[in-house]
Amino acid sequence: MAGGGGGAKSDEPQPHPPKDQLPNISYCITSPPPWPEAILLGFQHFLVMLGTTVLIPTALVPQMGGGNVEKAKVIQTLLFVAGINTLLQTLFGTRLPAVIGGSYTFVPTTISIILAGRFSGEPDPIEKFKKIMRAIQGALIVASTLQIVLGFSGLWRNVARFLSPLSAVPLVSLVGFGLYELGFPGVAKCIEIGLPELVLLVFVSQYVPHVLGSGKHIFDRFAVLFTIVIVWVYAHILTVGGAYNNAAPKTQLSCRTDRAGLIDAAPWIRVPYPFQWGAPSFDAGEAFAMMMAAFVALVESSGAFIAVYRYASATPLPPSILSRGIGWQGVGILLSGLFGTVNGSSVSVENAGLLALTKVGSRRVVQISAGFMIFFSILGELMKHEMCVRFLPSLTMLIFRYQGNSERFSPLSHSPLLLLFTACSSHMSVLGV
Repeated sequence: MAGGGGGAKSDEPQPHPPKDQLPNISYCITSPPPWPEAILLGFQHFLVMLGTTVLIPTALVPQMGGGNVEKAKVIQTLLFVAGINTLLQTLFGTRLPAVIGGSYTFVPTTISIILAGRFSGEPDPIEKFKKIMRAIQGALIVASTLQIVLGFSGLWRNVARFLSPLSAVPLVSLVGFGLYELGFPGVAKCIEIGLPELVLLVFVSQYVPHVLGSGKHIFDRFAVLFTIVIVWVYAHILTVGGAYNNAAPKTQLSCRTDRAGLIDAAPWIRVPYPFQWGAPSFDAGEAFAMMMAAFVALVESSGAFIAVYRYASATPLPPSILSRGIGWQGVGILLSGLFGTVNGSSVSVENAGLLALTKVGSRRVVQISAGFMIFFSILGELMKHEMCVRFLPSLTMLIFRYQGNSERFSPLSHSPLLLLFTACSSHMSVLGV
């Protein structure tokens, strides 16, 4: 009878075991890939974040009165600070493979400072640029205290406790969807290059691996590198063939690959340093507005951290660790203000999407990408000899995409379009190519 009872129990349906960690990840947060592959993956992360790093100064510096030289210096500074902040976050913050780079969240507030009437009377454009930069620095330094206090005091931990998977899904999704308006309008500027790049990325990352079926994750893991090289060659052929000789100036700036201007202005070796533009100036209204932007970036980064831990196959992020990461992000904004990057810092949503695209969530890969950021920010002239770098601003955003089987994962993975592909807008002009 006892044996029969045991047999009856074994036939009963068993509850599905919960899975806190995301399966089907090739390399999780603590399992680095081989060094050659890790270096290539790190360089790929560097390429993805470089688009944002170039686009923001390219849009803001000319409005401030700066030229190509100032633009090149700001890009180098933003890249240098992004590398430092990424290392600090991966070593002392959340210790997740999160890239910390420039954020579009701070752009509206920065533009309001640029358009302030107190700078309109300055006749010298370079002096005007420096005065506006010092005002932005002061606002960023004050705004950084918000995240530093909320993060390191543990106050944000009390809020993070309410970020269940169900509440995190719309937060994470909206963070990615918010980048649509920044990426897709750029595709229209050079539709014959931007649209093929978008289609090619989806084809290489999603269809080629299934067609070949080799079991070696080459095309899906390095889809961004393959796409950049192929489409850059295609764009260069159009340029050499004279396709844009009689086109409008704006079209030539967006599509041609021979408009070297910005990169030629970069010095061979330059190490960014604090207060390189002078002593910061402070204005209460500007500082308060920047603090509001810092709070928005705080919420945005909280959602991005949740996405990063999922796609790194890490265990659920404790509220205390998330709060600590926000504190270190505040330190990153402080460094942005000290160095003068014209922009604040937050978690790069594009690179969070790249984690899901490659299925590699290794912390070492992101730390290697931080090394590339620092290296190329110091040796800026080398960037002009990199074929791919001229084409990188086309990677302006990554969109959320659905990953895996919804029946096996937690509710966080039930959201359609959870992590992204690259929406490739052809902005080669921002590098002056």
